[in-house]
Amino acid sequence: MNNILSVENLCLWYGSHQALKDINIEIPEKSITALIGPSGCGKSTTLRMIAGLEEISGGELFIDGKQMNDVAPKDRDIAMVFQNYALYPHMTVYENIAFPLKLKKIAETDADGKTHLKKMPNDEIDRRVREAAEILDITQFLDRKPKALSGGQRQRVAIGRAIVRSPKVLLMDEPLSNLDAKLRNQMRAEIIKLRQRINTTFIYVTHDQTEAMTLGDRIVIMKDGVIQQIGTPQEVFDHPANLFVAGFIGMPQMNFYDAELTQENGSYAVTLDGAKVILSGEKQANLKKNNVKTGPITLGVRPEHLLLSGSEDNAIRGTVDVSEMMGSAVHLHVSACGRDTIMIVPTTEIESSAAFTIGSPIAFTFSGSTAHLFDRETQKNLEG
Repeated sequence: MNNILSVENLCLWYGSHQALKDINIEIPEKSITALIGPSGCGKSTTLRMIAGLEEISGGELFIDGKQMNDVAPKDRDIAMVFQNYALYPHMTVYENIAFPLKLKKIAETDADGKTHLKKMPNDEIDRRVREAAEILDITQFLDRKPKALSGGQRQRVAIGRAIVRSPKVLLMDEPLSNLDAKLRNQMRAEIIKLRQRINTTFIYVTHDQTEAMTLGDRIVIMKDGVIQQIGTPQEVFDHPANLFVAGFIGMPQMNFYDAELTQENGSYAVTLDGAKVILSGEKQANLKKNNVKTGPITLGVRPEHLLLSGSEDNAIRGTVDVSEMMGSAVHLHVSACGRDTIMIVPTTEIESSAAFTIGSPIAFTFSGSTAHLFDRETQKNLEG
């Protein structure tokens, strides 16, 4: 698959403060790439630099093989959907969507072979506006002003104004953050359908990992202006590059423990509290390949991967602090190993809700295939 957009060693300085540090991203054509991270990590700033709304301090930006560092935003063949919709309140929906087309000049060659720039014909503008409106299911609102629309409808109009130009790259900056939870879920599905219909390249900025995981073909995770990991949603979930990614991706957050990595008869095992768990064959191979030494490590286990133990032998012991019935599962907050542990236990595995009363003892363990091992000092994944 060809890359439509490349960012090479991109940097941004505000005086003596470096906001972005050596950003390198390859965006495949007709893909959705989600930029995610906590507030202030640089994801929206990266998007604004791609759009041409922030000046590039260092590095290079290429769109369709052409360097864009000094190209004006209007000439980059991109469109952007903003968090606050940015619709013109005095214009109808039709006029809002048509506006960028009325500004656009198209090249035409005359009989003498000379090229002239002229405005797009009104019938072509009308065709494109109505096609975008039909795709987004807003045809019935074309004569309305933005103030007469709901938040979800306004967002569709903003998307319509962006896609009507058929841009090479569509940039979306937290487009669903102003919507309520139900509408966010609905619009997320709409964007997935839209992607299949307009067949363009999306770069999508969000702080919501559900959006990133469900929409993105690839996820770029950022922190403090630095890319932490790039991968598919499954890759970053199953193989987080470091402690930050492991804690950031997944809800509820991964549990972390101070544990010991041991080796016996050539096999690696993790020791924690009263439990000793031999690691899976894949993890054994990865640790041996990286020549990982035994000693203190940070162990990570996701809440859904902690397993109830029938006895306290070879198990981690704790006390139930809070029990939350969530329907198909119970979320347990457990005091274990000197910290709060969250467990997700399917209701099918529970004989009675009374088993998890506050203050009751609990024993649990984990599988050698679901353990994540991190270096205590560098915080990097020991499997590489």
